Formats: sequence, C-alpha cells, structure tokens
Amino acid sequence: MKTLNKITTLFALTVFAVSSLAMVKFAATSWTIDKAHSAINFNVTHFFTPVNGEFKDYEATVNFDPENLEESMIDVKIMVNSIDTENERRDGHLKTADFFNAEKWPHITFKSDNIEKTGDNEFVANGTLTIKDVSKDVALPFTLLGVMDNPMQEGKLVAGIKASTVVDRTDYTVGTGDWASDAVIGDDVTVELNLELNADK
Repeated sequence: MKTLNKITTLFALTVFAVSSLAMVKFAATSWTIDKAHSAINFNVTHFFTPVNGEFKDYEATVNFDPENLEESMIDVKIMVNSIDTENERRDGHLKTADFFNAEKWPHITFKSDNIEKTGDNEFVANGTLTIKDVSKDVALPFTLLGVMDNPMQEGKLVAGIKASTVVDRTDYTVGTGDWASDAVIGDDVTVELNLELNADK
C-alpha cells in the first residue's frame, strides 16, 4: 500500500512538473538589424511619376518568434532629418513646417500592440504610427523571408523580413498650404521595410 502511495505521489508530481513547464513563456528572440543590408524606403507620386526616398537613420527593437507571437513586438524610431530623396533642395523642404517639421517633431515612430499570423510566413503587426503630433492605429503586413544559421558568424542566426504598407500623408498633416492638395504630390505614400536581422542562437 505504501509503495502504491509513493507511485501515485510520484506520478502526481511528474504531471504537475510537466504542466508547469508547459505554462512557462520563453521570451521571443531579440534581433539586431544589420543596417548595411537593410533599408526603410518610400515612394510618392509627383504629378504622375513615382519619386523614391529613404530614411537613412533609424533605431528598432525587434523581438520576434513565429512560434511565440504573444511575446513578439516591433518598435521603430525613424530620424526625420535622415530623409534622402537624392535631391538636397527637396530634402530640405521636406524637413520644414510645410511637411514633416523635423525641428519640432524629429522622429517618426511605430510601436506594435500585437502580431498576428495571417498565412505561411505571413504576419501583420498591429500598432500605432506617430508622425508629427498625430498618432493612428495601423496594420503593417510583413513576410518572414527565412531564418538560417549565419555562415559568416558562428553562433548567430540570420533572418529576413519584408514589410510594405500605404500611408495617407494627409492623415498626419504632412503637406500643408499649397502642398495639402494631391494636385502635385499624391496623398498615398508607399512605405517599404527590408530588414536583415541577426540574433544569438
């Protein structure tokens, strides 16, 4: 009888231990952006022709695990003064109060609230985009292009993410006065993020 009680107690303890382990949430992988192989690009029409640009300076916190989306998050801060459309005069104008007003609002930010899976390697980060003094809920769809051991760095993983969304600049009062109308500059701005990420294994 004592032996049976011991076996029963041991079994109960084992089940409890396994159940407790199953409830433990491991933090999502923390990734570092390789800026030499990453870019934040945008394009917007001028009359009929798309004009391309890029933000050269940005910071990002990316904690992402496709098997642990509850613990995953994306937090991006873009420095407005780093805007580059390969035209110095235009870049200077975009930094003024007519558009981004970089002196008063030097950063564009995106903070995710949650990340959802929408298909094979397809996800959407739901969060808040802030430009100037306007914050709006946005959905940022992205594709996980792949994850592998980094052959150039032992003990590291490398991953690729591609994201794209369309932002209405007028929602954020980017373009005022003569520039508020879409007669010259289109309202819709396509934003693309191409990110190469590295993490410890």
